[in-house]
Amino acid sequence: MKPAPRSKTLATWLGVVGGSFGLHRFYLRGWRDPLAWAHPWPTLAGLYGVQRMRTLGQDDVLSWLLIPLLGVMIAATMLVAIVHGLTPDERWNARWNAGRAPCRTGWLAVLGVIAALMLGGGVLMATIAFSAERWFTWSSGPLT
Repeated sequence: MKPAPRSKTLATWLGVVGGSFGLHRFYLRGWRDPLAWAHPWPTLAGLYGVQRMRTLGQDDVLSWLLIPLLGVMIAATMLVAIVHGLTPDERWNARWNAGRAPCRTGWLAVLGVIAALMLGGGVLMATIAFSAERWFTWSSGPLT
């Protein structure tokens, strides 16, 4: 039995919307993909860091370490969404839809790439800025 055909547009948008939880990998590779199951844990740890910072304030060192995990996971999955969306149709069909009628993608995949680029770039810059600011604040010691 052949697996169902895979849509490049859907894979791109699943990467944008829920990529940090591995939704795009579950869609493409199925429920037995170990890397898909590895995606939610750093994302949840980063969300826990955000929750800790909102509760305990900016001086919580554990949240400094956990929040960048969330940023890295989001930025990495946005990159994967960009790669999925920009993969040529022929290559996509050879990889995911072999032996079927070729699927053509439209502008929705391109819009997903644009959304992933904007979101991923913003999150990556914010993660770098947050991490650098926390590091320099911590390494400079208390101000007297």
